[in-house]
Amino acid sequence: MERIVYLEKDSVRANVRRPSFAHEWTEYARTAPEELFDRARDATILIVNKAVLRGDLLARLPNLKLIAEAATGTDNIDLAWCRAHGLPVTNIRGYAAQTVPEHVLMMMLALRRQLLAYRADVAAGKWQRAPQFCFFDYPIRDLSGSTLGLIGRGSLGQGVARLADAFGMRVIWGERKDAAVREGYVPFEQLLTEADVISLHCPLTDGTRGMIGAAELAAMKPEAILINTARGGLVDEAALAEALKQGRIGGAGFDVLSNEPPRDGNPLLELDLPNFILMPHVGWASDKAMQALADQLIANIEAFVRGEERNRVV
Repeated sequence: MERIVYLEKDSVRANVRRPSFAHEWTEYARTAPEELFDRARDATILIVNKAVLRGDLLARLPNLKLIAEAATGTDNIDLAWCRAHGLPVTNIRGYAAQTVPEHVLMMMLALRRQLLAYRADVAAGKWQRAPQFCFFDYPIRDLSGSTLGLIGRGSLGQGVARLADAFGMRVIWGERKDAAVREGYVPFEQLLTEADVISLHCPLTDGTRGMIGAAELAAMKPEAILINTARGGLVDEAALAEALKQGRIGGAGFDVLSNEPPRDGNPLLELDLPNFILMPHVGWASDKAMQALADQLIANIEAFVRGEERNRVV
């Protein structure tokens, strides 16, 4: 009988049905690093979301047959160790293809149209004191006719591209940094200088960590906006905070930080600017998307037990 341990139940607010095969099920609301081994030691199937599973821990779990990631990103799992030792890993795919793109467009619109700045002024009574029916303190820029640069061409990047096209934006796809340019892509450096909005939709790997730093921010248009709903480690957060404070870019919308939750602070948390939006990694978390994630999670596990490959990462 399979022994399934769900280490982070509270990371998904949805009805997670039990698998159809005979099994033992144990779940925890959340699991601290020091609790990982004791809770996982007897598991044959381990469900994780953000819990970090490195090779030294996995080597101590000889009963483990499958790691079922309850998310798309797998940077919390030592995939190299799993690959070398034949430990399968599955993930979730496509479940947020509507909700994340909507989140991205929401931040684009809010920043391009100065929603936060005008809302703050109205709350402070500025409209009430205005000499005419409106005031023009902050430039408002349309999405229509502007250029959107996308890095990452998976389901989320393509979903953003579809919405951007409906708004009349020109979409360009950025090649990986320091890589040969494929057909249908523009060089990474060209995307930086040409885009009015840049949105990141790539995984966090050794090759993408810190891909946007001080030099890249300096290369962007002074009115350009940077959106990150992927992973916090893609961007040098201190460099971004400085660029925003100095007015070197037009704004930024972030749904992720390099450490979550940010217990020890973060340069972006210190910003109180009308051209910066920070949200607590909820772009994926519509009710519909979370239920789709939960359903796919169990379908992955059931397929594995039947001997079928479904959403295998390794």
